[in-house]
Amino acid sequence: MALVLAFSVLVTAPAPLVAQPMGLPSMGSASSVELSPALEQTLGNAIMEQGRRDPTYVADLDVNQYLTGLGLKLVAHAPEKGTVPISVFSLRDAQINAFALPGGFIGINSGLVVTAQSESELASVIAHEIAHVLQRHIARGMTQRSQNTGVMMAAIAGALLAALAGSADLAMGVAAFGQAAAVDRQLGFSRQAEQEADRAGFEMLRKAGFDPLGGVRMFNHLSNASRLNEGAGGNVYTSTHPLSVQRMSDMQNRAATVRSSGRAASSDTFWFVRAKLRVEQARGGQALRSAISALQTETADKDPRRQAGAWYGLAYAAMQRGDHDQAQGFLERARQASGSGGSPEIDALAVHLALEQKNFQQALQVSQAALRRWPNQQALSLVRAQALQKAGQDLQAVTLLEDVIRKWPDVPQYHQLLAFSLERLDKPVLARRAMARYYELTGALPTAVEQLTQARALSTDFYTQSELDLHIRTLKERVRSERELLERFKS
Repeated sequence: MALVLAFSVLVTAPAPLVAQPMGLPSMGSASSVELSPALEQTLGNAIMEQGRRDPTYVADLDVNQYLTGLGLKLVAHAPEKGTVPISVFSLRDAQINAFALPGGFIGINSGLVVTAQSESELASVIAHEIAHVLQRHIARGMTQRSQNTGVMMAAIAGALLAALAGSADLAMGVAAFGQAAAVDRQLGFSRQAEQEADRAGFEMLRKAGFDPLGGVRMFNHLSNASRLNEGAGGNVYTSTHPLSVQRMSDMQNRAATVRSSGRAASSDTFWFVRAKLRVEQARGGQALRSAISALQTETADKDPRRQAGAWYGLAYAAMQRGDHDQAQGFLERARQASGSGGSPEIDALAVHLALEQKNFQQALQVSQAALRRWPNQQALSLVRAQALQKAGQDLQAVTLLEDVIRKWPDVPQYHQLLAFSLERLDKPVLARRAMARYYELTGALPTAVEQLTQARALSTDFYTQSELDLHIRTLKERVRSERELLERFKS
C-alpha cells in the first residue's frame, strides 16, 4: 500500500474572490439564533479546508506567519473583545482586495499587500476586517432570510458537500471557497457598519503602535486606484467598501487628534513579505518583468529596510527562474542593506538556494545557525528539515519535526515532511499517521481516513490499532457533523 504524498487532480478556475459585504442591517448585537459562534466556526473551517487547496492560496510560511501575527497583534487591542479566533491568509491575486469568511478567517490579496507603502497601511485594512469579524457581520449576513442569500448558501453548501463526499473533483471544494469569499455579491455592510468598523479599526491600529495616519494613506491609495480603474470596472475593494467623503473625513479627524510620534517605520518582515508576494503574483511574462522593474527602483530607496526587501525580492525572482548566480549576488546585496542584524527571510532563501544547487553542507550550516538565532520562525524550521532530509539525515529531521509540531501543530508542511522521513526510516505506520494529519489539515478528510486505515492494516500492536480506530471514528464523525450542518444551509 503506497503512501499518498501529493495531490494530482484537475482544478478548474475558481470564481473571482471579492471583498467584504456592504449593506447589512445597522450595528447592534448579532443574533445567534440561526448561526451560533460554534456553527459559524464549523462552517468557516469547512470552507477553509477547501480554500487551502485553491491554486491561488499562498501556503508560504513566511507570509502566513507574518499576516496572522499582524492580525493577532491588532485584535489584542480590539475595543470589544471577541471569542472568534483570527487567522489571516493571502491569495495570489493582483487585484486590491480583502475579505472575511465565517469563523474569523481574513483573506488578503497579494495586490493589496504590494499596494501598501507601509506596514501601518496594511495593518489598517486588516484592522478594519477584524472589526467586521468581531461584530459577526458575515455570520449575520449569510443567514439573512432572503432569496439571494438562500441561493448563495445553497451553492456553497452543495459544493462543500461534494468535497466531503470524497469526490475526485477538487474544483467543487475550490468553487465553494470562491463563492464564500464572494459573499458581498449578494450581501453588504451598511454605511453605519462600515463607519463603526473604521472607528474600531482605528483604535486597534493606534493602540497596537502603528501610525494612525496609515488608514488615511491607504484610503488615498484605494481612491486613486479606483479612479484609475473606472474604465475597467472599477476597483474590487472600493466597489464593496465605498470610500465616501464622510468616511474619509471621519478618518482624517480621528488621525488629527493623535500625534503620529514617528511610529510609521515598517518592520523588515513587511518589506520581505511584500517583495515575495510581488514576485509570486506576477508569475511570469510581462507581469514579472514589471515586478522586477518595480523592485529595481526600490533598491535606490532611502529606507535601508525597503532596499533590503527589494534586493531580496530580486533574489527570489532570480532563483525562481533558475539563475542561481544572479540570485546569490542579489541575496548578498540584501544582506548588506539589512545590516548586522540580518534577517531570517534572507537566511531561509539562502538555504533554498543552496539546496537547489545541491550544496547540502552549506544548507545545513546556514539553517542550523539561522534557526538558533530565530527559533520562532516557521519557515526556517521547514528549510532546516528539508536540508536534513536532502543530506540523508532523516533521524535528525524526525527529531526536529516532532519538536516543531509540538510548537505549531497545525502547519501541514511539517506533517508531510515528517511522513517522508518516517517512510525512509521504515516506519510505515507512523508515516501514514503523519500523512493522515497532513491531509486532515489540508481538507482531504476521506484521504486522511484512507491513510489511517492503511496504518491500521500494517500495525500488529493492539494499542496502536485502538488509537487508529478512535482517530478514524473521530474523522468520520467530523465529516458527518459537517455534512449535517451543510445540509441545513442547502435546504
